[in-house]
Amino acid sequence: MTDDFDPLKSPFRGEAPKPDPAAKAAGIAAAMAAYDEIFAKTSQGTRAKPRLMTRVRGFLSGSTKMHGLRLSYGLMAGASLAVIALITVNSGMLRGPQNSFYVEEPPALPTEIDSKVKKAEPRQRADASPARKEIIEQLPAVPKPAPQASGGLGLDMSKSDSAADAIAPKGGNFSDYAESESLAGSVMTYAPTTAAKSADQRQLYYQDQGRDKFTDIKTNPVKIARDEPVSTFSIDVDTSSYSFVRGELNQNVLPQKDAVRVEEMINYFPYDYAGPADRTVPFKANVSVFPSPWNPDTRLMHIGIKGFSLNGQEKPRSNLVFLVDTSGSMDEPNKLPLLENSLKLLVDTMGPEDTVSIVTYAGNAGTVLEPTKAKDKAKIIGALDRLMAGGSTAGAEGIRQAYQLAEQSFDKTGINRVILATDGDFNVGITDPEELKSFIERKRDSGVTLSVLGFGRGNYNDEMMQTLAQNGNGNAAYIDTLNEARKVLVDEVSSTLFTIAQDVKIQVEFNPDTVSEYRLIGYETRMLQREDFNNDKVDAGDIGSGHTVTAIYEITPRDSKSKLNDDLRYGTSETPAKAGADEYGFVKIRYKLPGEKDSKLISEPVKIDAAAANIDAAPQESRFATAVAAFGQLLRGGQYTKSYSYDDVIALAQGARGKDEFGYRAEFVNLVRLAKSAQGLELLKQ
Repeated sequence: MTDDFDPLKSPFRGEAPKPDPAAKAAGIAAAMAAYDEIFAKTSQGTRAKPRLMTRVRGFLSGSTKMHGLRLSYGLMAGASLAVIALITVNSGMLRGPQNSFYVEEPPALPTEIDSKVKKAEPRQRADASPARKEIIEQLPAVPKPAPQASGGLGLDMSKSDSAADAIAPKGGNFSDYAESESLAGSVMTYAPTTAAKSADQRQLYYQDQGRDKFTDIKTNPVKIARDEPVSTFSIDVDTSSYSFVRGELNQNVLPQKDAVRVEEMINYFPYDYAGPADRTVPFKANVSVFPSPWNPDTRLMHIGIKGFSLNGQEKPRSNLVFLVDTSGSMDEPNKLPLLENSLKLLVDTMGPEDTVSIVTYAGNAGTVLEPTKAKDKAKIIGALDRLMAGGSTAGAEGIRQAYQLAEQSFDKTGINRVILATDGDFNVGITDPEELKSFIERKRDSGVTLSVLGFGRGNYNDEMMQTLAQNGNGNAAYIDTLNEARKVLVDEVSSTLFTIAQDVKIQVEFNPDTVSEYRLIGYETRMLQREDFNNDKVDAGDIGSGHTVTAIYEITPRDSKSKLNDDLRYGTSETPAKAGADEYGFVKIRYKLPGEKDSKLISEPVKIDAAAANIDAAPQESRFATAVAAFGQLLRGGQYTKSYSYDDVIALAQGARGKDEFGYRAEFVNLVRLAKSAQGLELLKQ
């Protein structure tokens, strides 16, 4: 019995055609091209594309290898539909959080893989039906590059396919590649589908917004000299606050108040202070007093410290461990790519016998470069070039392994330091700054120090960075541009790596007969107890070769009309001063030479008759530091600066720019101009 549908059923009564790998690959490529066209502008989460392709890989691999089964054309079509469905579901599941957005990036240039691919002609069976041949001939050819995979530690490795979340061909994203399988069913290849993309296709990068974390800072209050005549603090050589503030202002946004640490703003700049007369004392203190530019009835006490500079022959060898964050949050142009180029600049400054190691961490941590002499620069640069981002952030485990590697190649006569490069967004394992602080404090005694390089904005964890750097006897810097990387890692590498004095503390005793009130500008996170000054067990900041450190007090003379505290009705029990009627105060500095346990003392009185009559008579370096201090206070709300304005800051800085060899001071003036018109809150990026 026949019916009208027999002609349509007849092609399905014969033997089912066997699968054709080329046709399967072409179908997948076409499906992925269609996905790219539809979902190119859809928001997705960090590294969503590699993670999605990992799921596709597992699906196809299982479908083609399980129990030796082979796909029929029907199964192939079902697989393609499943791929499209999986993509559609994930495009919704992987949308970023509400406070996340994407920044546009130009399409990547053709990669080395693209230049080596060869087109694979579609294969067809000799007995294929004419209709089937016609369908196959219309399918696009699938280019087949050499296989490439990646390691699971943020490293692009050609012989490993572990940790698939981190896999991506250099220079491109997984959305540019369709996955296929060879006839043997064992070789994975990536077929570029860039040609199938529309002309306005754009590559997008994930970026957080509004999740930067800073320590809550309470501005130092005004102290009464009669009640609290002694002020004690640890020096601070970090500069990360200034760089972060600059990055915010360049985005036309005022930084949040806690991002502004005035002492780091001041100490960002090199100053031409007088250095020590000889090497017996590692640094010299320069003290000057002059009228405050924002309050004519108060005075500023400026303390500038200058360390001696080591020459090339005196510099010790370096044993450096680069601890690199390769988690998904680092997948932005101003994070991992900038980090790699920054570390390359540092490698160029190292001597042939210096040692470099590299540890990376994402969901887990591991060594990607064993200790290697700097003379083998090509090997070190190659390891940096293969770093890739993806996964969560097990920062604590990375720190533990980095210290272990530094101790393994410890140099008893050299510098042993871990350099952590991250955005600080730890989210796996130990994430409490206090717990990490305890670990680093214990490791400090091993002779291995820790410095921190911060990258990125939107989810930058400054609180974590400060905790690690301050307790690791290292320094913290924020890298927002390659020029900043050069400043920190090339121009100032001696002052950041080669320590000439450790545990440097400053204590100022004010004379209550000549000073009514005082306040320390900045250093809120570096304050010490009075008794800590003479306790050599208490940790403090270190000074590197040629480094300068600046601190500024605002003091109110006894006869000034600007006292903020009223005299007490019933008076106080005053003890007449034994000496110093002609002094505002007495400055003391304690320090240890590297490797020594007992501290040494430097002291100097601050004479009243040495004070400048007006601000214009103050030393040039003191005036510029004062301009920076005023700017930092204004950014924090200007609690004590009265009617002083940004224009006043510009005028003071312009008159004290000096030589300005690298243009840092000219850049500062431009930043003050930007602050005049910057927004108080960044617009939400959608």
